[in-house]
Amino acid sequence: MPIRIPDTLPARETLLAEGVAVMRETDAIRQDVRPLQIGLLNLMPNKIRTETQIARLIGATPLQVELTLVRIGGHTPKNTSKDHLISFYQTWEEIRERKFDGFIVTGAPVELLPFEAVTYWDELRQIFDWTRTSVHSPLFICWGAMAAAWHFHGLPKYELKQKAFGVFRQRNLVPASPFLAGFSDDFLIPVSRWTEVHREDVAVRTELDLLVDCERTGPCLLQHAPSRSLFMFNHVEYDSFSLKEEFERDRAQNIPIEVPHNYFPGDDPSRPPLNRWRSHAHLLFGNWINQTYQTTPYILDDIGRN
Repeated sequence: MPIRIPDTLPARETLLAEGVAVMRETDAIRQDVRPLQIGLLNLMPNKIRTETQIARLIGATPLQVELTLVRIGGHTPKNTSKDHLISFYQTWEEIRERKFDGFIVTGAPVELLPFEAVTYWDELRQIFDWTRTSVHSPLFICWGAMAAAWHFHGLPKYELKQKAFGVFRQRNLVPASPFLAGFSDDFLIPVSRWTEVHREDVAVRTELDLLVDCERTGPCLLQHAPSRSLFMFNHVEYDSFSLKEEFERDRAQNIPIEVPHNYFPGDDPSRPPLNRWRSHAHLLFGNWINQTYQTTPYILDDIGRN
């Protein structure tokens, strides 16, 4: 079944053009099924771009999924119109009484700040705690993953001397994990960050399982099994041109930046990049949604009671 999103969401036309099955709200109401309720706390500055990237991956599942877009209430984004936020987003305060089968927290361009210096850190901490009682399976991405790992497990982040930037080969450490079903022994994932976590810090936190690692850029994917939480430190959701746009943006602003590793053919920025991670991005999201579907209560209100 297709993903259910608002009929007028800008991502809709992009997804339809790509062949992603999208269900109209009016059609979804007529079906006698309970769609999976997935929330997306979008902390990225280009919200429309990120909505599309996440919806593309969620929409590939055969299950019906209803996506709810969520934003921080006390923070006003500079790169998204007020009309778009009013039309399609709810604040966390507006949805905090709801239960969700899955909840995604994205990255944010604040990674060089101490967590406590982020203007919306107090509200984000409340949201993190709320996921433990109102969300069956959370998925945290990039800075969102580092922030959640720090909040829940005291896992520190470290500033890099040079940005980890490009497409890096990752190692599948736990092929038997249901979240890695169908994954190759190694595979490529986009990385774009100025900070990292260290595998030795992960190792002493025995409640965390390291599922995917990279020799050059460190831990990629962690699991906290008791809360069914996944921490993805890289941008598996990126589309083909995300790194290209970041590279060109930084160059235009005279920010020192290397050509993204293993991204442009022949490391030539004039040549169109090749997407070599798309299949594994779909696999990860598909596996996560499938595991959520298999284990979540049928009655939403029962989430958090066990």
